[in-house]
Amino acid sequence: MSKYKLVIDVSAWQDILEITDWYNQQSAGLGTRFQKQVKLQINSLKNYALSYSTRYLNVRCMMVKKFPFLVHFIVDDKHYTVEIFAIIHTSRKPKVWEKTKDI
Repeated sequence: MSKYKLVIDVSAWQDILEITDWYNQQSAGLGTRFQKQVKLQINSLKNYALSYSTRYLNVRCMMVKKFPFLVHFIVDDKHYTVEIFAIIHTSRKPKVWEKTKDI
Protein backbone atom coordinates (compact mmCIF):
# COMPACT_ATOMS: atom_id res chain seq x y z
CA MET A 1 0.00 0.00 0.00
CA SER A 2 1.27 3.48 -0.87
CA LYS A 3 2.19 5.81 1.91
CA TYR A 4 1.38 9.05 0.04
CA LYS A 5 -1.32 10.19 -2.35
CA LEU A 6 -0.09 12.12 -5.38
CA VAL A 7 -1.52 15.55 -6.17
CA ILE A 8 -0.31 16.84 -9.52
CA ASP A 9 -1.01 20.51 -10.19
CA VAL A 10 -2.38 21.55 -13.56
CA SER A 11 0.81 23.55 -14.14
CA ALA A 12 2.92 20.38 -13.73
CA TRP A 13 0.73 18.50 -16.24
CA GLN A 14 1.15 21.45 -18.61
CA ASP A 15 4.94 21.27 -18.15
CA ILE A 16 4.90 17.56 -19.02
CA LEU A 17 2.79 18.11 -22.14
CA GLU A 18 4.93 21.02 -23.38
CA ILE A 19 8.17 19.10 -22.81
CA THR A 20 6.69 16.02 -24.52
CA ASP A 21 5.68 18.09 -27.56
CA TRP A 22 9.10 19.72 -27.77
CA TYR A 23 10.94 16.38 -27.62
CA ASN A 24 8.60 14.84 -30.20
CA GLN A 25 9.42 17.73 -32.56
CA GLN A 26 13.13 17.01 -32.10
CA SER A 27 12.86 13.27 -32.70
CA ALA A 28 9.81 11.05 -33.27
CA GLY A 29 8.97 9.13 -30.10
CA LEU A 30 11.42 10.96 -27.84
CA GLY A 31 8.64 12.92 -26.14
CA THR A 32 6.75 9.71 -25.50
CA ARG A 33 9.87 8.26 -23.86
CA PHE A 34 10.18 11.37 -21.70
CA GLN A 35 6.53 11.18 -20.66
CA LYS A 36 6.74 7.49 -19.73
CA GLN A 37 9.90 8.07 -17.70
CA VAL A 38 8.57 11.07 -15.78
CA LYS A 39 5.26 9.31 -15.01
CA LEU A 40 7.09 6.21 -13.79
CA GLN A 41 9.26 8.29 -11.49
CA ILE A 42 6.38 10.44 -10.24
CA ASN A 43 4.50 7.28 -9.29
CA SER A 44 7.52 6.13 -7.25
CA LEU A 45 7.04 9.18 -5.02
CA LYS A 46 4.03 7.45 -3.45
CA ASN A 47 6.49 5.32 -1.49
CA TYR A 48 9.84 7.11 -1.69
CA ALA A 49 9.14 10.86 -1.51
CA LEU A 50 11.20 11.34 1.64
CA SER A 51 14.29 9.81 0.03
CA TYR A 52 14.79 13.10 -1.84
CA SER A 53 16.39 15.92 0.12
CA THR A 54 14.90 19.37 0.55
CA ARG A 55 16.48 21.73 -1.99
CA TYR A 56 14.97 25.09 -0.95
CA LEU A 57 12.18 26.18 1.37
CA ASN A 58 10.21 22.93 1.82
CA VAL A 59 10.60 21.85 -1.81
CA ARG A 60 12.22 18.56 -2.80
CA CYS A 61 13.45 17.74 -6.30
CA MET A 62 13.78 14.51 -8.22
CA MET A 63 15.95 14.28 -11.35
CA VAL A 64 14.23 12.70 -14.36
CA LYS A 65 16.51 9.88 -15.51
CA LYS A 66 18.03 10.38 -18.98
CA PHE A 67 16.47 13.87 -19.31
CA PRO A 68 17.70 17.22 -17.91
CA PHE A 69 14.59 18.01 -15.85
CA LEU A 70 13.74 18.14 -12.17
CA VAL A 71 10.36 17.29 -10.68
CA HIS A 72 9.62 19.85 -7.93
CA PHE A 73 7.36 18.65 -5.14
CA ILE A 74 6.29 19.17 -1.53
CA VAL A 75 5.59 16.41 0.99
CA ASP A 76 2.70 16.99 3.37
CA ASP A 77 3.09 14.42 6.17
CA LYS A 78 -0.02 15.65 7.94
CA HIS A 79 -2.29 14.78 4.99
CA TYR A 80 -0.03 12.07 3.48
CA THR A 81 0.21 13.82 0.13
CA VAL A 82 2.94 14.64 -2.33
CA GLU A 83 2.14 17.77 -4.34
CA ILE A 84 3.97 17.98 -7.66
CA PHE A 85 3.84 21.50 -8.97
CA ALA A 86 6.53 21.89 -11.63
CA ILE A 87 8.84 20.07 -14.03
CA ILE A 88 11.73 22.44 -14.73
CA HIS A 89 14.79 22.15 -16.98
CA THR A 90 17.98 21.89 -14.93
CA SER A 91 19.46 24.96 -16.64
CA ARG A 92 16.67 27.21 -15.31
CA LYS A 93 16.53 28.77 -11.89
CA PRO A 94 14.03 26.79 -9.80
CA LYS A 95 12.19 29.86 -8.59
CA VAL A 96 10.81 30.69 -12.07
CA TRP A 97 7.41 29.41 -10.94
CA GLU A 98 7.29 31.47 -7.72
CA LYS A 99 5.41 34.35 -9.33
CA THR A 100 2.34 32.13 -9.65
CA LYS A 101 2.82 29.59 -6.86
CA ASP A 102 2.70 30.16 -3.11
CA ILE A 103 4.59 27.67 -1.00
